[in-house]
Amino acid sequence: MSDRRKELTRAYKETPRDIGVYRVHNTVNGKSLIGAARDVRARLSRHLAELKLGVHPNKPLLRDWQALGKDAFVFETLDTLTPSDTPHYDPKDDLEVLEGLWLDKLQPFGAGGYNEPGKRV
Repeated sequence: MSDRRKELTRAYKETPRDIGVYRVHNTVNGKSLIGAARDVRARLSRHLAELKLGVHPNKPLLRDWQALGKDAFVFETLDTLTPSDTPHYDPKDDLEVLEGLWLDKLQPFGAGGYNEPGKRV
């Protein structure tokens, strides 16, 4: 492996990941999918890949994607957590609280979204 490639790989691994809450938003009908992740960018990329491949597990979202196309959707970070300086900090509980706040605020259930009540994405 070249020195340049090693340097890029190291830089990528050392880049802090955004821990937070994200949304896949349908701009045509206003529906949203809200979720939380330790690496928001990677999770949104996975959603996009699953939609493009036609294998997304959320079938209502997939149907709308296939009917409306990618230009009808926005992928965005809604909120992020600042990791604690505490050794061995696990953001799981904080992430669940933050996600719950956004779910309460946006209510992406039933006709208003793609989330199922009580089920995490």
